[in-house]
Amino acid sequence: MGCSRLLFFSFFFPSFYVANVERLSTQFSSTKEFSYGFYNLIVGQSHGQVNAIGLCRGDIKQDVCKSCLSETIPNLLQICINRIEAVGWSDLCMFRYSNRDIFGVKQTTPDSTIKSNLNVSNVEKFNLALSSLLNNLSSHAAVGDTFGKYAESHAVAPDNFGSVYAYAQCTPDLSQKECGDCLETAIGKIGFCRGSIGCKVLQPSCIFRYETGPFLNVTDEINFSPPSSSPPPAEGKGKGNRTSPTIIVVVVASVIGVLLLLACIRICLRHGKSKEEDDATVQAATNNFCEENKLGQGGYGVVYKGQLPNKQFVAVKRLSCGSEQGEREFKNEVLLVAKLQHRNLVRLLGFCSERKERLLIYEFMPNASLDRFIFGKEKLERKNASEYRGSQFEGEGSTAEIMKCIQIGLLCVEERPASRTIMRSIVGMLSSSNPISLPTPSHPASFLRSTSQSDNIVSSQEAHRSTREHAPPSINEVSITELYPR
Repeated sequence: MGCSRLLFFSFFFPSFYVANVERLSTQFSSTKEFSYGFYNLIVGQSHGQVNAIGLCRGDIKQDVCKSCLSETIPNLLQICINRIEAVGWSDLCMFRYSNRDIFGVKQTTPDSTIKSNLNVSNVEKFNLALSSLLNNLSSHAAVGDTFGKYAESHAVAPDNFGSVYAYAQCTPDLSQKECGDCLETAIGKIGFCRGSIGCKVLQPSCIFRYETGPFLNVTDEINFSPPSSSPPPAEGKGKGNRTSPTIIVVVVASVIGVLLLLACIRICLRHGKSKEEDDATVQAATNNFCEENKLGQGGYGVVYKGQLPNKQFVAVKRLSCGSEQGEREFKNEVLLVAKLQHRNLVRLLGFCSERKERLLIYEFMPNASLDRFIFGKEKLERKNASEYRGSQFEGEGSTAEIMKCIQIGLLCVEERPASRTIMRSIVGMLSSSNPISLPTPSHPASFLRSTSQSDNIVSSQEAHRSTREHAPPSINEVSITELYPR
């Protein structure tokens, strides 16, 4: 377990944050979905919001994953009591929480390195071979998608070292570069385990581990050293009969591998060509980004209206060229918006990144009255109240779902901007099928207090006014008074 060293709860820290931290275990136990061993939990809102991430090892099943996290969370809360943020690891899972946004953010501290007390005989050769294996696993894990960035393997070491089993894993919310950098930092700490037969480096955003004994469901094998020359064929009929089928299998596998490689190269070349055509298509759709198609301009670029060859209207966001903020915004928007697909959100149809040109293509929503989208043009022209209801409102609906939508809407229009729910939380609330304890909206600005409270306020004001009226007037001791108009 690892806790932040200086971030303790203080007297001035919101008490509801402490309550939200204590709710993590209960909130997690009510979750039923563990589709790919990664769990993102948000409890509370605004300054009291707790952000949590749970990650299971990539080779374990869902029930084992949930059992591991259910045991790790209460232990972490007990060990790191009164901490604003903490992280805990076990052999099969990891859990962390913080008051800041940790989703999609690479973090390498606090860390923990654990090694075996037994050492190998030839340290130099073993470490050289081990470095090759870990670098290979790091590359494979980094190219994983949002469903998992995990790679495992075992390798046959030289000089009769036996086999070494290892795995590398990142939280799937990281990009390929962030995952690679995180694992590179972790592998750089392997000097502490120099010569040890087993070691694991634990970081909040990534983990790697190796052992000389099997502890994983190995799916692939990587050789430390290049293949040696083929041994001379053995004499004897029995031996020759066993060798022939082996040769046939190897030849067939080699042919299949070459064909797959050629197919991949062809797909990549075709993909690169279509990417250039897509870029030209976008320019043609927006009339080469002319001013007539300009819809607006923001801090990171200009938005244009366009029409694709299939007659579909789109909104093309062209990010500012050479802007560091524009590049960061493009990266965040593609990663987050692509994940946050919802029927109530404008869909991201595609993107283009070529040289310094960065384009985001959204579905186009023309300016109009909200009633026109809800009820349609014909019913608006009739202006008949009895026919205002759309077909989507016919029949009975879930009262709980209606109340949830109303409550989310109230959270979006809080008086203080800092208290309003962020878009990522809204999408999670809308798309979740599990019961979520939503925060209670605060009173609106026009909220009227009760009669007793109003009477107390009025009485207090009258008493203050009475005291002020009976107080003796102050004496003006200034000799000269100059008046200046406002």
